Amino acid sequence: MKIPVVVLFLLVSVGGFAQRGGGGVKWDSDGKSYYAVEGGAIVRYDLPAFQRVVVVDAGLLTPSGQSQPLAVQGFTMSSDNKKVLVYTNSKKVWRLNTRGDYWVLDMGSHSLKQVGKSRPAASLMFAKLSPDGTKVAYTSEHNVYVEDLASGAETPLTTDGTFRLINGTFDWAYEEEFGCRDGFRWSPDGKSIAYWQLDANQIRNFLMIDNTDSLYPFTVPVEYPKAGQDPSPCKVGIVSLATGKTVWMQVPGDSRQHYIPRMEWADNSSELVVEQLNRKQNEAKVFICNVSSGDARPIYQEADGAWIDVKARWSDDIAGWEWINGGKDFLWVSEKDGWRHIYRISRDGKKEVLLTKGNYDLIRTNAIDEKGGYVYFMASPENATQQYLYRVSLDGKGKLELMSAGGAEGDAYL
Repeated sequence: MKIPVVVLFLLVSVGGFAQRGGGGVKWDSDGKSYYAVEGGAIVRYDLPAFQRVVVVDAGLLTPSGQSQPLAVQGFTMSSDNKKVLVYTNSKKVWRLNTRGDYWVLDMGSHSLKQVGKSRPAASLMFAKLSPDGTKVAYTSEHNVYVEDLASGAETPLTTDGTFRLINGTFDWAYEEEFGCRDGFRWSPDGKSIAYWQLDANQIRNFLMIDNTDSLYPFTVPVEYPKAGQDPSPCKVGIVSLATGKTVWMQVPGDSRQHYIPRMEWADNSSELVVEQLNRKQNEAKVFICNVSSGDARPIYQEADGAWIDVKARWSDDIAGWEWINGGKDFLWVSEKDGWRHIYRISRDGKKEVLLTKGNYDLIRTNAIDEKGGYVYFMASPENATQQYLYRVSLDGKGKLELMSAGGAEGDAYL
């Protein structure tokens, strides 16, 4: 995504990018405008003049038979900007409000329809429009569903989900250890969905006592593997929308003795890239998986004497495995030399280039401008109490360039 530097400064000053799928600032696909929710409406700001345009007024977000518009708690636009997926009526799951209701607004016909009406209220999680905007996929009560927007037909892609067999999202431990919540991904061609499955059936409950929410205290069961106990076995599958059949990725090793905290499509619809982490969390391996056969081919690994941080997202809009050079290389964040740096790694793992050279930590990645040949990020090489915007060349040959205004202090970081 190419973003004008002046706008990068603005977003850094107000706290960076919004989380995917949530409210706040959302960029248009051309990088020349962004969306926000204001006064119950969805508005667009066109750059560089910051001209404000009301894209969806509150009236269009008012369901038939109701007098009040939906309380927009998140939204996404289809790639052609013809549909808007609205998230509302959210409820908490462990820490965050990640389940709720979803509605789709057709910008052409102005029709507003609820998605997953047959499912329990506020039970849908992480709904996503298909790449062509004709379908919506979501999880509900630990199963993955797809819904055709034209006909309203709802199809379960998994049917074995239970309270403890979890499809398309995660158990408490994965959220606690790795920040994993959203557990499925559309393929780029929209013909299949990759998803995690966790089997928490052998995990015993830890009873937490709530002394504050009622007159008498009560216990809240949390599926929690105590130290020394095995975590939930985890695997990744690809389900075809045409056949409903799942192919499981054959990641080697005992599924109880490792984690799979990261998974994405590998810049095409025929391969996945997954990261496997051992129980001690100090050895990581990256595999390219064939979605037809499930074969997993190792391409990269690293180890650390202490532990490896595998946060799913090193910043809000940069997910990890940012593919560049036509899918021949990807960007990777690692602390393997003692500093958090960005590396450029070839698809086969045989070549890597350190991009952010120096004794400093990457704070977060802000944008990748492949056409211009740069990656933009926040760092504080000289002053640990401040953060500044920098850029480096994607070929690893250029020098670190300070983009923040000369002489100006960066945002307070501590």
